Parts: sequence; C-alpha cells; structure tokens
Amino acid sequence: MTHAAASDPLLPDPAPADPSIDARAMLAAAMEAHEQGAFDAAEAGYRAVLAQGYRATDVLPLLAGVLGRLSRAEDALAAWDDLLALEPDHALALHEQGLTLHWLGRTDEAIATLERACAVDPANPIAAGNLAVALADAGRNLDAVRQFRHALTLQPGNLHLQHQLRRLGSASVPFWHIPMMNDAPRNDAFEAAIAAALAERGPDARVLDIGAGSGLLSLMAARAGARAVVACEMEPMIAEMADRIVALNGYADRITVHARPSIDLAVGAELDAPADILVSEILSSDLLTEKVLDTFEDAHRRLLAPDALVIPRAATAIGCLVASDALADYAFVGQVSGFDLSPFTDFAPQRLPIHGTMTGWTRLSDDLELVHLDLTRHKHDATLARLRIPVTATGRAIGIVQWMRIDLWDGIAFDNHPDRYTDGGWLQVLHSFPAPIDVAAGETLDIAVGHDRITLILMPLPEQPR
Repeated sequence: MTHAAASDPLLPDPAPADPSIDARAMLAAAMEAHEQGAFDAAEAGYRAVLAQGYRATDVLPLLAGVLGRLSRAEDALAAWDDLLALEPDHALALHEQGLTLHWLGRTDEAIATLERACAVDPANPIAAGNLAVALADAGRNLDAVRQFRHALTLQPGNLHLQHQLRRLGSASVPFWHIPMMNDAPRNDAFEAAIAAALAERGPDARVLDIGAGSGLLSLMAARAGARAVVACEMEPMIAEMADRIVALNGYADRITVHARPSIDLAVGAELDAPADILVSEILSSDLLTEKVLDTFEDAHRRLLAPDALVIPRAATAIGCLVASDALADYAFVGQVSGFDLSPFTDFAPQRLPIHGTMTGWTRLSDDLELVHLDLTRHKHDATLARLRIPVTATGRAIGIVQWMRIDLWDGIAFDNHPDRYTDGGWLQVLHSFPAPIDVAAGETLDIAVGHDRITLILMPLPEQPR
C-alpha cells in the first residue's frame, strides 16, 4: 500500500496556527511578571505582544506603566504617544502623559496635556486637581486656585484638594494681611480721613486706591459716598478676592478692581479722568520697602489731578537706640563651639521685624525722628544726614528699633509705637549695626540717617565710643 503525499488532495490540510492564542499567552505571562515586580520581563512580554499587533490600546497603557516603574520616563512618553496616535482622545493616556511631563519638569507641555485630559474627561476631579498642581508649580497661582475650586465642585469632600487650595492661598498672601485688616485703630483712622476728604470734595470725586489688598479702603470710600472708585492690586489672587469682597458687600457698581500695579493704569483707560483723591496703604513696617516713593511719584505725575488729596499725606520713621541680648543673637555671631565665626556677621540681616512686647529690648535713648516723607510732594531724592543721639542709659547698643507715624488728615494720625501697639499688622523693625557699640549714659552716638528711596539707612558713623 502506498502513502499519499502531503499534497494529496484526498487528505485535509492541517489547521492554520491561531496567532492570537500565542499573543494571549504572552500577554498573560507579561501581566503575571508585572504583578510580581519583574518589570524587565514584563516589558519584554508587552513588546512581544505589541509586535503581534494584539490589543495595542490595552497593552500600551500596561507597557507605559512598567516603563514608569523602571524610571524610564521618556520611554513611557513614547508609549503614551503611540496610544494617542491610535486614540487621540484617550483620557487616561493624556492624564498620565501630562503627569510624566510634569515629573520631567516640562511644565508648559504638562499643563497643555492635562488641559486636554480635562477637556476629554471634564468630570474627573483627579485630572482637574493635577492640572491645578501643575499650574501652581508654573507660578500661575490664580489659575491654580480657580482650578482647585473647580476640582472641589467635582469632589466637594476631597480634603486633599481643600488643603492644596488653602496652602496655595496662604503661601501667596503675606501673613500680615489679616492682622492688618483686623487692626481697628488703624482702620478707624483711615476711614475718618477718607470720610473727611469726601466731605471736602463731594461724592463725585474720583477715588484711586493703590495697593487695594482686600478692598477695605475702597469699601470705606464707597460707604462714605464716593460714586466712583478705581482700585488696583498687583497680586492677581488678592485682586480677584478683592473683587469678590466688593461684590459681597454690595458695592460692585461703584468700585472697579484692576489686577495690575498702578504703573500699568492710565487716564483714558482704567481711569476716565485724573483722580481727585488718592488712598493707599502700601507703607511697609520699615516705611519704604514696597516702593512707596516710586508709586506715589508716578501717581502724582500721571494719575492724579494737580490738587488731588493724598491719604496718607506724610509718614515718619521714629526710633530709639536699643540693647538686647536676645536680638543680638539674631544680628551678630562670634565664638561658636570654639570657632571664630564672626565674619559671617557680614551676612546678617540689616532689618529684623519685631513686635512690641514679643521680644525683650532695653532703651538706650529717647524716641527720635529719623526720616520724614511728605507724600504730597511730586519728587523725592535720596537723603543722608548726621543724627546725634543723646544716650540715656549705659549698655551695648545693637541698633535702632524703628516704627512709624503716618499723618492722614488734619488731626488724624496713626502710629505703631511699641509701647502701645503690639497686636496689629505693622511690626517694629530692628535696624542692626554692623557690630555692637558700648555706650554710656550722657554720651552721644552719631549715626547716618536717610534713605536710598527703597530702604531706610541707619548706620553708625566712624569713631564711635566703645
């Protein structure tokens, strides 16, 4: 008996191999390796499955995840790119790609990708929150706050989102804003001056509020009868909050808040005419740090009527010579653990904020006027003069403790004198000397006093008593 050849049509052909069976087996093995933490083997398996053309849209996310676990971010991005080439609106791919870009420091690309992810999956609070984080890391704080708020509308009870929103807000706003707003004597003095100015000029007087903060001074002006108040605040997040507060209190029809510095305002744009009254509380604890002179001079030159009323109209730095062992440890360094570290004193802060009775210090002189600023003047030059300080007590002088007095209106003034002001937003400031100076009662100590238009200058002159 003869045997038929393989091609004998009398015998059936063998069944063709099913490649999907092998691919399924390879995928199962790769997933098992993935589960066991054998990421290299899992990667090889997933790539073999993809080479078979099997379930690419399911396998590519697994491959990208393994590559991420292997800290191969660029390769993971390539896997996400491959998936997005197949499904451009794949929400998971967009989200994970955005997170990977963010981890790589490619923040702008991450934001754009996460924005696409949120557009594709608008109800996803995780994607919305991660976009907010990326915006915050890019310094776009106001956009980040708004995005965190949006994420909370998607998941109202999310404590993580609530924490991030609060953290971002508090980190963007200096700590002294709230105690400043709660400073009733200060507020009463400003409101009395604003009311007096409006009583003199009438409700049609145009009011400009520079450095509006919460909008408090603008609200005071509106309550005093002003029909048109233009406010500006350079920190966008604070400006947005001021806008909300103005609306909350029912004055949105009278007060307009602009999120920009006053140098970006213009008559004919944000102001319909030069302002008749300027109100501003941008004075820092050491008087000048917030570019007070630049701001007021620019306002006089471009934004105010020639006869505009200015609140405050003057500010004076006042202080006294002091000794303090506690403050000396913040201003000077000498022998430490048997080593001479005194040269490091060159890096010590020239100004240390202090607050009333919170820090112990001893007066070595009476109160003295240090620097006076007339804020109604249109131009200020840097100044420097000699001030002779009569020493009233023997001690080791470490510097000058300085505070402020501001003149708001006839008979209306406010100061943060340390003997009676311990709980407001303004601090007193220690202007430390380069080195301590031993002084005795009855002597005099000569110091240079003045300003460079940005900071106060309070420095001992040479040949001081030791």
